[in-house]
Amino acid sequence: MNKNDLISAVADASGLSKSDSASAVEGVFDTITKALSGGDEVRLVGFGTFSVAKRKASTGRNPRTGEPMTIKASNQPKFKAGKGLKDSVN
Repeated sequence: MNKNDLISAVADASGLSKSDSASAVEGVFDTITKALSGGDEVRLVGFGTFSVAKRKASTGRNPRTGEPMTIKASNQPKFKAGKGLKDSVN
């Protein structure tokens, strides 16, 4: 399922128009993105938790030359599925 499929499914399930559903889906994505970039986490009970994981700087190797290189520290988005989502998949 891609984004357009998701928008269509939301429109069918909610009875909203596709443009209203697109606005709702975009709004959810934007809100989650802003919360994560602000350092918060988003908990959706029964679905899962979006959070930010901090990765430390490390040393890696260039695959072409084999020489060591430094990989800088970064923040990575992370999702942990909730019990309701896990149960519905299994």
